[in-house]
Amino acid sequence: MAARAPAVQWLAILALSLLFAGVLEAAALPAALLIGPMFAGILAGTGGATVRVPRPAFAAAQSIVGCLVAASISPGIFPVFLAEWPLFLGAVTVTLAASAVLGWLISRWRILPGTTAVWGSSPGAATAMVLMAGAFGADQRLVAFMQYLRVIFVSMAAALVARLWVDTSGVAAPAIVWFPAVRPEALAATLLTALAGAAAGRLLKLPSPYFLGTMILGTALHLGAGIDFQLPQWLLAASYAAVGWAIGLNFTMPILRHATRALPQIVASIVILIALCGAMGWVMSRMLGIDPLTAYLATSPGGMDSIAIIAAAANNVDISFVMALQTVRFLIVLLLGPGIAKLVARAVKE
Repeated sequence: MAARAPAVQWLAILALSLLFAGVLEAAALPAALLIGPMFAGILAGTGGATVRVPRPAFAAAQSIVGCLVAASISPGIFPVFLAEWPLFLGAVTVTLAASAVLGWLISRWRILPGTTAVWGSSPGAATAMVLMAGAFGADQRLVAFMQYLRVIFVSMAAALVARLWVDTSGVAAPAIVWFPAVRPEALAATLLTALAGAAAGRLLKLPSPYFLGTMILGTALHLGAGIDFQLPQWLLAASYAAVGWAIGLNFTMPILRHATRALPQIVASIVILIALCGAMGWVMSRMLGIDPLTAYLATSPGGMDSIAIIAAAANNVDISFVMALQTVRFLIVLLLGPGIAKLVARAVKE
């Protein structure tokens, strides 16, 4: 592929991205618009492609993802959290501790280098963890490999468990509206927040400045000032593709072989984390009288979009409880992820 002109390489990558994303969407797997382009990038990168995502495009994509995270934080979670905060904090602490131990073991056994396994084992906020991992010295490619594999496993496990309680065969994700009506004020607020957040992140020298700067500013504006963002699907798809290509094109054959060799241990760690969270949901159900499916979905380690769709299929599931616990864990992972990674990295070295 290296002998091809850059325009030809990009056309091939775009065609592969559309193919992979379409197959993943048809299979109802999560994050198809990001994982599809990432697979295409991996195939092209290991095939000798010389093109790379321009740095401004990658920075813009990170800022848009930061806006998406900020817009996803609903004020409605706070009353639910205040009513159940000891339970929520306990569940999040157990999940974080379990994922940190699994990451420590993978690092300790030299299956993956440095803090890569710690970032890759983080239970939630997959795209955010991938974007921040590189800024903290982890191998972003292997972190992405672990994170998105976990998202797929968690979503499939949740769908399977839900099928035991309720027939979800007739429930599907909402139809994608690629080009919704433009709301000028909301779209302008989104783009301005992305620009200002990226600039602030660079000025403050934040790790992963474009993502974190925009996420922090966007959250403050969304929750504090009630500013609404518009993130049309075409803009999200372009941002996801840029992130997926930036990660995938940096894969080489040695990295891919390393990831393949580590696959059994990575899968084992994912299955263990899912089982531990399932056991915690069972204990929560037995001791506190919470509906079993509600408890399982609430404690499921990631795949928040898929969890929301599955929860909506069951009449007896407390959706507000499920999404509040999922969102609280998401926020805590974002806040504590870097600190936990540094702590576990020191423990591995010792």
